Amino acid sequence: MTVAMHTAHKNDEPYYVNPKLQTPLWPTAQGLVCPETGSIFKIVNGVPRFCNQNNYSDSFAFQWNNFRLTQLDLHAHVKQSEERFYAETGWKSAELGKDKVLEVGSGAGRFTEVFLRTTTGDLHSIDYSSAVEANRLNNLNYGRRLKLCQASIYEIPYPDGQFDKVFCLGVLQHTPAFKDAIRSLVRKTRIGGEIVVDFYPIKGWYTKIHAKYLLRPITKRLPKFLLLRLIRWNIAWLSVVFELLCALRLGLLTRFLPITDLRNLPVGLSQNQRHEWAILDTFDGLSPEFDNPQRVRDVIQMFNLSGCEVSYAGVIDYTSGTAMVVRAIRREILRNIDTN
Repeated sequence: MTVAMHTAHKNDEPYYVNPKLQTPLWPTAQGLVCPETGSIFKIVNGVPRFCNQNNYSDSFAFQWNNFRLTQLDLHAHVKQSEERFYAETGWKSAELGKDKVLEVGSGAGRFTEVFLRTTTGDLHSIDYSSAVEANRLNNLNYGRRLKLCQASIYEIPYPDGQFDKVFCLGVLQHTPAFKDAIRSLVRKTRIGGEIVVDFYPIKGWYTKIHAKYLLRPITKRLPKFLLLRLIRWNIAWLSVVFELLCALRLGLLTRFLPITDLRNLPVGLSQNQRHEWAILDTFDGLSPEFDNPQRVRDVIQMFNLSGCEVSYAGVIDYTSGTAMVVRAIRREILRNIDTN
């Protein structure tokens, strides 16, 4: 993949800026340079880096570089990611070719791959972790259509108001400041543009009475390789108990097992694939630094206070699961989105 390094573009393509100052950057042999401060943002393996390599997303760096291919539709021979992407966004692939689209929190690139494979458009994509390496390798064949960089959701290295569409899937619950993350997404969206997010919902008082929330204060502090090893050692018998409880119509009790909900695995996976996917999703539940579910009404309010009109808020069903989704259109700013 060849990184696109530019400070301006004749067809008004989004370009990289110093995320703190919004100053356009200049490409040099050392990296992308801010002419105002002299700061240099290095380019490693063709991917610009706008953040520290070690940060709160380290568990995802470990996760996606160990499970680089697991969730890719083309690898799993299913269409789970494609179905989920279009179900949640409500977009039509034929209509995305000319839009300026930003993906925030790309992980190993499961939705990156869907976008690039099913549309003719370019995609600007960021992730805070070194999972950008997995995304880069997974989507090398798309060349310059993918503009990938490593950056924080709070310091997105593009000018404000640049994108027609912004999507952020599977990410927000793992950020330390949910409201600030939404504001950052809104800032990068043009007036009239659309933002689509999903998140873990608070369903009631019982939401956090769940094995992953009870155990995560311990498991997130374990060395990642050790946590993964423990999951691999125990996944087989946990799967048997899970399936037994479901067969006995005691599925409610599965929430107390330290294993992902196997009922949400994609249909059509082989037994080996189900085993690997179960390990991945269990690690995903037990390892993150942050896991902050939200009430839907609160997320709607966050968008409204950021100058957006919410066009949809609710559960979206797709073949292998459900997601709580909010879609919003950025309108003229009614309140300062930096006001608390």
